[in-house]
Amino acid sequence: MIKVMVVDDHALIRKGIILLLKMNQEIEIVGEAGDGEEAILLALKEKPDVILMDLSMPNGVDGFAAAMNIRRQLPACKIILLTMHDEEIYVQKAIEVGAHGYILKKSQGGELNEAILTVLRGERFYRTGIPQEQLQKMFDKKGKKSSILTMREQEIVRLTILGFTNVQIAEKLFISSKTVENHKANIMQKLELKSKHELIRYGIQNHYLDLTV
Repeated sequence: MIKVMVVDDHALIRKGIILLLKMNQEIEIVGEAGDGEEAILLALKEKPDVILMDLSMPNGVDGFAAAMNIRRQLPACKIILLTMHDEEIYVQKAIEVGAHGYILKKSQGGELNEAILTVLRGERFYRTGIPQEQLQKMFDKKGKKSSILTMREQEIVRLTILGFTNVQIAEKLFISSKTVENHKANIMQKLELKSKHELIRYGIQNHYLDLTV
């Protein structure tokens, strides 16, 4: 039997995925979780073969963070990210955290079974709107990181990616909001970026979500 765990903060979606998977008699559902922290604890207890993991979850531990944590502690476990996000920055981050698969929630139910069997064979399963040639280049770039920013600047990039405002960043780092603005201006100048979207893209591609602030 293939031991599978399902992680999604929406109970109805979670139950729907489980119902689809139960149609395959070779799959055993060993657990379900509603947030990243719960997923980590449950994975360590049940040691599933495969985890289907949502990305956007509450309580501070998203699917990326949970996937990295679980992979460190259970290297044999295969993680497939199941999400509504088809943007390149999310796919790039999935590659960087070592996710074995990436499926969109709008996919057909049969792809779940195909993805599970594929990753168990040691192959990756990425089904996104990104062309295969571009996707391969993203895999080829895995692990490359620039150190052009200071640690404080990297902290600010990370918090910006997570959606914090300048005022919230200032409170978290015990500095003034004006100082945050100055740091952001320096960051944008160093990286030759023109928009917040470009900054978020850069931060994800260069692993700044991995920092502990």
